[in-house]
Amino acid sequence: MARYAPAALVALLLAATAAAFVITERLKLTPSPIIGTRVDKVFSPVCDCDTDTATITFRLRARDVVSVSIVDDDGDRVRELARAQPAARGPVTVFWDGRDDDGRVVPEGGYLPRVELRRERRTITLPNPIQVDVTPPRVTLVSVRPRVFSPDGDKRVDRVIVRYRTDERASASLLVDGVQRVRQRGRRREGRIDWFGTVEGVPIPQGTYRLSVIARDAAGNVGGPTREVPVVARYVVLGRDVIEATAGSRFAVFVSSDAARVEWTLGRRAGTARPGTLRLDAPLVPGRYTLTVTANGYRARAAVLVRRPETAE
Repeated sequence: MARYAPAALVALLLAATAAAFVITERLKLTPSPIIGTRVDKVFSPVCDCDTDTATITFRLRARDVVSVSIVDDDGDRVRELARAQPAARGPVTVFWDGRDDDGRVVPEGGYLPRVELRRERRTITLPNPIQVDVTPPRVTLVSVRPRVFSPDGDKRVDRVIVRYRTDERASASLLVDGVQRVRQRGRRREGRIDWFGTVEGVPIPQGTYRLSVIARDAAGNVGGPTREVPVVARYVVLGRDVIEATAGSRFAVFVSSDAARVEWTLGRRAGTARPGTLRLDAPLVPGRYTLTVTANGYRARAAVLVRRPETAE
């Protein structure tokens, strides 16, 4: 009998191997009890935003008792999300806040959902990694040009171009005086934001505004804001608010505007001119007058004080 023992052992091993092979092949041919898996790819449990929780959704082919947990790369459980919950055939949804069983935020990295089905007597690790990212992107302001613009809609220096760069793919937003005014679609490592000087569709008043940029990554982390850069919105500006002139004499005032031409009125007279130094004749009658200069619908005014000519003694 002893001499037949090795042969019997080999035969037993071959039989066990064959049985295991058959079972494995049968499992391959058996439809998975889980279908329609949808799992968030990346999120930030510290962003305080709508992506601070990962959603895990799948469908059951048949009712079962379900347990769901999160495991790390080594297969060790870090968080139990659902334990022995009866579930009907159809969709099952659970949420993970990025914390372990002790309530601590897990380290950055990849994690996998694991589903245990009591009736099926199967444990399935879903092939959908969840990336935990708590590091905000770093954004750098590259340039802001021009520093003086006129958002009057005539397409002449009517926008500011802000260029930026980030250390990861992110969507950028422009802040004006600390308030988000333009949000860029898509995520990239560098780009530009055009601001046409409007707030909720309305052109801004003349004045100085501070521009900066923030960036949001796919997980929801926000980086920035960058340093603030002042820009000046200008439609039409006169070099002087008060002009003194002698009746009938010629005076000059500087007109700053990006319009091709400006319109002016002084007393009963009116005309057009190019921006720059505007030279006009003072009225013949002494008194107080108003010089109004209009550029694309925007006005600037200056008081013109006309005095009598000095008489020789």
